[in-house]
Amino acid sequence: MEKLDKGLLDFIVLAEAPDTDRYESLLFPESEEWGLVMPADDALAKKQAILADDLIGLPLFCSEQSWENDIPRWAGAKMNALHLEGSFRLSYNASLFTKEHLGYLLTFNKLINTSPGSGLAFRPLTPRLETKLYLVWKKYQTFSPIAERFLTQLRTSFPSP
Repeated sequence: MEKLDKGLLDFIVLAEAPDTDRYESLLFPESEEWGLVMPADDALAKKQAILADDLIGLPLFCSEQSWENDIPRWAGAKMNALHLEGSFRLSYNASLFTKEHLGYLLTFNKLINTSPGSGLAFRPLTPRLETKLYLVWKKYQTFSPIAERFLTQLRTSFPSP
């Protein structure tokens, strides 16, 4: 947000609704699905989906913002029983710890390579947890021609809410 406010970036993607007094935005057409990334040989990888009860007592990695906003919506009363081992800004960094069996990563699907042979597995959370994403820019922003073209293309590609 700081870089956007200073004019260093034209657009940012937020995983929360922006302040409509200061910013314009487009809602991405699809929500992001949450899940757990774990070593592929972990017992939890045998499950089809992950419950909050499955995570009690486990060392968890998650972004600080999501730990405070998204995960409590999903875990509800069990949130106090979950243990945040560490927070991160990039899922990839936390996945390195996960690959070394140092904890479990709560993140969006498809951010981490969990294909066969990667050593990692992704399982969705249940009940399903989703987060909406927004493309955000400053109100009254003057764009370069290419940034304007990009925004025009997105406006025509994304369905109106």
